[in-house]
Amino acid sequence: MDPITFSIIRHRLFRVVEEAVMTLKHVSGSAITNEGHDLMVSLYRADGSLLMGGVGFLHHLTSAAEACKAIIRRFAGQIHEGDLFLLNDPYTAALHTSDIYLIAPIHYEGRLVAWSACFVHVFDIGAMNPGGFAPDAVDIFTEGFSSPGLKLIDRGEMRQDVWDTILNMVRGPEMVALDLRSMIACNNVAGERLIALFEKYGAETVDHACRMLIEQSEQRLRERLRELPDGQWQSRQYLEVKGETYRVVLTMRKQGDELVFDFTGSSPQSKYSVNCSKWASLGGLFAPLFPLLCYDITWNEGVIRPVRMIAPEGSIVNCARPAPVSVATVGAIQSVNNAACATIGKMLAASERYAEESTAVWHANHFAIFMFGTNQRGGLSIGILTETFAGAGGARHVGDGVDIGGEIPNPISRMANVETIEATFPVRYLFRRRLKDSGGPGRHRGGTGGEMMIVAHDAPDGGIDYVVSGKGTKFPQSDGLAGGYPGALNDYVWIHADESDATAFAGSLADMKGRHEPISWGVYPLRGKDGLYVRWNGGGGLGDPLDRPAEQVVNDVTAGAISTRAAEEVYGVAFKDGVLDPTLTEARRRDLKARRLQEVA
Repeated sequence: MDPITFSIIRHRLFRVVEEAVMTLKHVSGSAITNEGHDLMVSLYRADGSLLMGGVGFLHHLTSAAEACKAIIRRFAGQIHEGDLFLLNDPYTAALHTSDIYLIAPIHYEGRLVAWSACFVHVFDIGAMNPGGFAPDAVDIFTEGFSSPGLKLIDRGEMRQDVWDTILNMVRGPEMVALDLRSMIACNNVAGERLIALFEKYGAETVDHACRMLIEQSEQRLRERLRELPDGQWQSRQYLEVKGETYRVVLTMRKQGDELVFDFTGSSPQSKYSVNCSKWASLGGLFAPLFPLLCYDITWNEGVIRPVRMIAPEGSIVNCARPAPVSVATVGAIQSVNNAACATIGKMLAASERYAEESTAVWHANHFAIFMFGTNQRGGLSIGILTETFAGAGGARHVGDGVDIGGEIPNPISRMANVETIEATFPVRYLFRRRLKDSGGPGRHRGGTGGEMMIVAHDAPDGGIDYVVSGKGTKFPQSDGLAGGYPGALNDYVWIHADESDATAFAGSLADMKGRHEPISWGVYPLRGKDGLYVRWNGGGGLGDPLDRPAEQVVNDVTAGAISTRAAEEVYGVAFKDGVLDPTLTEARRRDLKARRLQEVA
């Protein structure tokens, strides 16, 4: 095939995915989808293998491939033009029950030639808690409706019995229906545009280009791996739930043109819903691999072939049914993300050629605060606080991490506007801003996270309820690199305030009167004059903070990224009469280095 035709087809495939993503966002009425970008759209070959991975949460690229393959196995001989299938069982392919995959076969001239697949986190799934995150679930049966695969549309006609059954099991069926219809529209657009591509160039030409694209991706990744040093690198991530600690241990081995991600040594599966299934772990390790190692390579089956995963059965990263998994996306899956990001960063840093592309771990302690209750208009509102999608960039070999700079596993993540949340829920923000001292110190500083506080406002029921879940507040998650320090911890505080305590316009947590109760797991009320304070971690630092130019430290203090105390005690920068003193700084840094040597002697 001539290079021009190949390039045109590759570009058109990318545009098919991009237009389908825009359709999904425009039809959806959910802030988590159209503002937080908690979504994914991709194209797959006729056998279910990944053809063109799209943006959004990258964990789903490989999981949706397995979902396609599961549908092919389950419905062999019953896959027709115009069909559409639904799958959300975590033990079949999905990440957790709230992430529904809609999968559509694409036919050309009567022959199955491809699949399109997409997901969103639906408004509700019928779990014990509205929104799907169920920290108190004891098994998957209390985490909502779960299907290993069913046919929702048959030959272009909606199966009304199936549709009605799904909507009968969820809260807010009109919003769930909108979520599903947005995905149906997305698949329709993907199918129509892909068929137009087949009509223009012919099935044989397009199929040849698709095979070439996958072969090209495999070849390019294997070439890159051969250019990187052989070796093994480790990372440990810790989760804390109600006083219990769990470990995700990763040893990444690189030999020649292959990578092995070995999770041997990880904790046994938990009784809490932080577990994840095998397919979720596979998606979790690929989520940082795609952008870090394949930023200039098409994300498809070719990228998957050189990679192997070892995940012991019955562990927190490969739990056995019916273990609960509803918190997996901010629990074990995110820990797999972090561990993979850390080991890949270490491998890149060990390479003279690729050291400049190394990065410390980004926003690592993803949190999920789902609110639910009656809104100011008397209707039902369920949804997530999207601040966690704002993230924080890890420090890079070439510079600081980006403050509130997103996250590696979702290149297009962002948080919703304050006005969107306040229009959806009966709450008011007291503040939302960058968090001082949250970025990991280093020669290059990790990007800062943020902090926010909300109170109930104009609530017919006097307030609203919310779910707090994640990996706890005990352990730092955003690992530093090459001597860099980790980002700060997450924190959640329930402020118990009565009428005499309440501060209507508190500018900080310290200004908020009342009893401050640390929380990290469970379901809580936001009632009366009480408040909820949340801070989220920054990115990891890179390099020794004592090697950071003093002038940059002063600029960080001036900009409010770090405190004067951190500048003095962590970065070793000395001030005299509020001005940088280079001589005292040099002496202080010598002293701090000497103390280090004494501590390890």
